[in-house]
Amino acid sequence: MDPINLRSYEHLSPFEIKDELIRLARTSGQAAAHVFLNAGRGNPNWIATRARAVFFALGQFALDEAARVMTHPAGVAGMPREEGITDRLHAWLADHDGSGADALMHYAVERFGFQPDAFVHELVDAIIGDNYPVPDRMLMHAASVVHEYLMWAMCGMPRPPDRFDLFATEGGTAAICYIFRSLKANRLLKPGDRIALGTPIFTPYLEIPQLEDYGLEPVYVDAAQENGFQFTDAELEKLADPAVKAFFLVNPGNPTSIAISPEARTRIANLVRARRPDLMVITDDVYATFVDDFRSLIGELPHNTIGVYSYSKYFGCTGWRLGVVAIHQDNVFDGKIAALTEVEQQAVDRRYSTLALEPRKLRFIDRMVADSRDVALNHTAGLSPPQQAMMTLFSLVELADHAQAYRQACTTILRRRVASLLAGLALEVTPGPLFDNYYGLINLEFWLRKYVGEEVAQFIQQHVHPLDIVFRLARDHGIVLLNGSGFHAPDWSVRVSFANLDDDVYDEIGCAVRVIAQDYVDAYRAVQQRGGAPAVPEPAWPQESMR
Repeated sequence: MDPINLRSYEHLSPFEIKDELIRLARTSGQAAAHVFLNAGRGNPNWIATRARAVFFALGQFALDEAARVMTHPAGVAGMPREEGITDRLHAWLADHDGSGADALMHYAVERFGFQPDAFVHELVDAIIGDNYPVPDRMLMHAASVVHEYLMWAMCGMPRPPDRFDLFATEGGTAAICYIFRSLKANRLLKPGDRIALGTPIFTPYLEIPQLEDYGLEPVYVDAAQENGFQFTDAELEKLADPAVKAFFLVNPGNPTSIAISPEARTRIANLVRARRPDLMVITDDVYATFVDDFRSLIGELPHNTIGVYSYSKYFGCTGWRLGVVAIHQDNVFDGKIAALTEVEQQAVDRRYSTLALEPRKLRFIDRMVADSRDVALNHTAGLSPPQQAMMTLFSLVELADHAQAYRQACTTILRRRVASLLAGLALEVTPGPLFDNYYGLINLEFWLRKYVGEEVAQFIQQHVHPLDIVFRLARDHGIVLLNGSGFHAPDWSVRVSFANLDDDVYDEIGCAVRVIAQDYVDAYRAVQQRGGAPAVPEPAWPQESMR
């Protein structure tokens, strides 16, 4: 095939490079001899069934309720009514249902002390989708249930005092977009400001700050593989600089899948409390539920931290677009807005003047809701009620699962796949308790340095383009992985997702990576035997296989 200049791909996101890799893996003659395996995306290939079963049972009941109010042969019905709806639901479920909805409704009412008709009506009306979301941040009962779920999933013990305010969003992606937008709109981040990024990190978090929309200067707080992907004191010291306005991180990491250790978490908290009480922290904790005894920075530093959570990975519901932003009721963001200069205050007042008689009393999270609809369309803001109903049911089912059977099933699937990959790599490694098993980062440079020698690692650095690995995997083996360099991870590394392929293919991926590593070793040995320099110092890829 025609040579490809890999340098032309260096500026692209790995998620864009992936499209070229997929094309190559499907069409290359060498790859055609292999089964196409795309382990480049984190969409899980499992789903949570119990909450969905309850959702669809309640949906059928909701239709019957609507028809009870009004019906017309042309397919017109009324809107479900609240009075007496709980008794009608229990009677209906006795005749129609095997989903467990009845027990789940009883559980919710008892655990949260809900008024039964109000709770059931909120769910039923939400599933029908016949009203705008009111309140716009989040439906009342949904917020109570999701708050409790987030405390379980993200905060561990001890629980933070008081409550968090929640804003339901169209997945974690929308949550991050809304946060950046509102931080800028409220002058909490200004062009030229420095923000710290805990790296390696999900690629969009590297890209968004540098867009013309924001013009922020990134400061990388690196968690090196040599330190178990944990932040050292020297790296955390970057947060002490008062010019650094915010700290963004993903915890557990993407692509590393390593959660911040209790020791590192304590060091971050101590630094912020003692030296940077003004620091804004934003943590994306979508993989929290895959780590035992996980504790987020929203639990450790509730005053300083915005928490982002997405239901997509754990519950297998990426298509539902379910996310939530959590901000403690006593928070640094509101304090920073109150401390703006009078000129800045007046400018921000004008932005929100159509929403309140006293715009300065609007809290940051409510400004975020308005900003999500460019303020002028605030009256239509909020996540759709059917999505909020599904989010509520996912949360309820998980809270009611005292044995954590679902969680154990998911983590067992992932651990089995990790073991299969390690077998293919011929590595005897036992992942630690902070590893969430959702992704794996294979660092060939680190691997070769540790198991073969420093000279081979240096040879790779000098004569192999970092993208060679992913392009060679696609061309020669029909396998798509993402390049680690696109995550600010080590250059000669690749990210593999353990979520989206069957258990029995991960050893093939491990074998393929090992074959390529062996190719590099063989090339080095061939040069050594010749006693000269490589014939092509910086070869354009792809070349013919060196084996």
